[in-house]
Amino acid sequence: MRGNDYFQRLRRQVDRTLENNRPLASELQKAHTWLRRIAACLRYPPSSYPADNRTSGQVAREMQDLLRQLAADARGQVVPMALYSGLQYRWNFVGYDLLHCYDIPGLPPDNLQMESLFGRLRRHQRRISGRKSTKALRNFGQCQILFSAESQAQLLQQLRRVPLSDYQRSRKRLAQAESRRQFLHRLHRNPVKTMAHLADRYLRCQNDLVCDRNSAPERSTLHTD
Repeated sequence: MRGNDYFQRLRRQVDRTLENNRPLASELQKAHTWLRRIAACLRYPPSSYPADNRTSGQVAREMQDLLRQLAADARGQVVPMALYSGLQYRWNFVGYDLLHCYDIPGLPPDNLQMESLFGRLRRHQRRISGRKSTKALRNFGQCQILFSAESQAQLLQQLRRVPLSDYQRSRKRLAQAESRRQFLHRLHRNPVKTMAHLADRYLRCQNDLVCDRNSAPERSTLHTD
């Protein structure tokens, strides 16, 4: 009898705990549904959308529509509102910088596989060298990637899937997006040298403006003559 009383009390406690957390479980289920919709908007995983040719602008518009729907659906609910707040903040902060890959045919929407590959190369480099730094990968990392490919022809075929002009344009866009972060990194590591470099750039720009202003009357005089 005592054993039955114990299990009866335990059952009542479990039922009370489940009943108290039922609304939270419902909110978690709703948040999971929204996460699946967001993943579908971003065409993730890529293997599920092999023939999708949507551009970055189309994906951005779909994501904005999803955010508006999520904001309306998440009112008064803790978990969906937390999901909306975090997603809205990250989308405004880095969202558009993540969509350039959708404009290049053959390029996956994320670099997870590439990061995984370089992660394995870094771990291998640390294991064989005993050093924490992996700067050596900058010199021969591409050779290790070549060794991991089945053949050089296959590797070249994969590289040539992206037109050179699109690659160069994307590299320029990436450099522009990284310029602010790189400047802050240099300012943190060596503020004196960074500020001196900025002062030199300012002086050069000022001299160029003065030279252009002085040469302007000469050009107008020559044009009049």
